[in-house]
Amino acid sequence: MSGGVDSAVCALLLLRAGYDVHGLYMSNWDDDDSYCTGARDFQDARATAAELGIPLHRVSFAAEYRARVFDFFLTEYRAGRTPNPDVLCNREIKFGICLDYAARLGAQRFATGHYARLEQTPAGAVLRKAHDAEKDQSYFLHAVAPEHFSRVLFPLGELTKTEVRALAREAGLPVYDKPDSTGICFIGERPFREFLARYIPTSPGDIVDENGDTVGRHRGLAFYTLGQRGGLEIGGRPGAREDAWYVAAKDLARNRLVAVQGHDHPMLTSRALATGPCNWLVRPGKPEFESHIKVRYRQADQACQATLGSDGAISVRFTEPQRAVTPGQFAVLYDGDRCLGGGVIERTSV
Repeated sequence: MSGGVDSAVCALLLLRAGYDVHGLYMSNWDDDDSYCTGARDFQDARATAAELGIPLHRVSFAAEYRARVFDFFLTEYRAGRTPNPDVLCNREIKFGICLDYAARLGAQRFATGHYARLEQTPAGAVLRKAHDAEKDQSYFLHAVAPEHFSRVLFPLGELTKTEVRALAREAGLPVYDKPDSTGICFIGERPFREFLARYIPTSPGDIVDENGDTVGRHRGLAFYTLGQRGGLEIGGRPGAREDAWYVAAKDLARNRLVAVQGHDHPMLTSRALATGPCNWLVRPGKPEFESHIKVRYRQADQACQATLGSDGAISVRFTEPQRAVTPGQFAVLYDGDRCLGGGVIERTSV
């Protein structure tokens, strides 16, 4: 129980289904600053547990989070890539060490407020998209070890967010109108550049255009991501176009940020990508297959042709060119509403 409305309604539905329910509040970030909401979230979880009449356990995996998620997060940024810590948090913490901790407490099932569906079959659990397409979180769950899903329940998978809030309000749960959490998993929403600069020193360099001409200065390559528009601070240039500037590439060897003008500039698009070894929830039946892919959360599924390598990695060719495909992010494959698995994007090509 995170102190939010989703996990509150998750517990409510399990009680109504006849389960013996215990709540578990997990805190994984130990910096006490003005952006940290952990203390308030725990009090909200306590109030909800009291309203539901269930025990609430509390545990901290702050050390494990820093070692397994945050250190990798910083390493990727230092390498000029853009990681997704929410995927790692689900794999390493929520459905890794926390799942095992719940089992040691005596739990037979582990339920969360994720918007996704699980179908238990003789061959194993099948991860499917949530009924609410706007809230579907299967993208963030694709890296979980498939055997772990045999012990997991997603009670919200068939509901919309509007229905979840209505259930909370009707049940008198104190968090029925609490805003959704945003920002980095367990770290929360905060000025990102300021936060990152606490761990990664700035390393200013030139911003250059596609011809190599200097058009501005950057604070450090780690503080920018491909396709980014805001924050470049490139002023007007005599005789130049007035189109907006976008980050197109990072030249680590020369500490240069490459920026181009125009949302649809060719340097912002890719026709293919290659991943590292994938986590397969449903392993492809043949080396070459047609599929659909997401290269970022909330992206509509994109048609592609995938080729599976001997190491479990894939190379993908898009049916239609894709914009701002970013190394360090995750490419996740789907067959309809069934999540097949995915891996980290290592490189892209035109």
